[in-house]
Amino acid sequence: MPNRQLKPEELVLANAVLAEIRVRLEALSNGDRELLFAYRRKVFKELTYDERDKPAVRRKLKDFKWKEQRGLCAICGKELPESYTVLDRTNAVDGYTKENTRLIHQDCDVAHQVSRGYA
Repeated sequence: MPNRQLKPEELVLANAVLAEIRVRLEALSNGDRELLFAYRRKVFKELTYDERDKPAVRRKLKDFKWKEQRGLCAICGKELPESYTVLDRTNAVDGYTKENTRLIHQDCDVAHQVSRGYA
């Protein structure tokens, strides 16, 4: 299922929020470029966690999926490497849950994204 795209009027609102955040961060940093960089990094990281969860949570889910799938790729059925596997969400908005994910090869992920027009 394709991810929902913002309508033009929603994009205007999102850009307004982004502009407000930029102004707030500039004010917080008071001209200190390194502090501004650190604030941006913190906000980016936390917003990413809101969508993807923290790395330790995803690692635990990957381990669960590895065992559940007996170390096999959910797309091609071949053995998965110990690293560089992808925790693929069936429906991105539903997040990283046991019910909404599968573990796949990086190559299978790329091919899947290309087939859907995402890459």
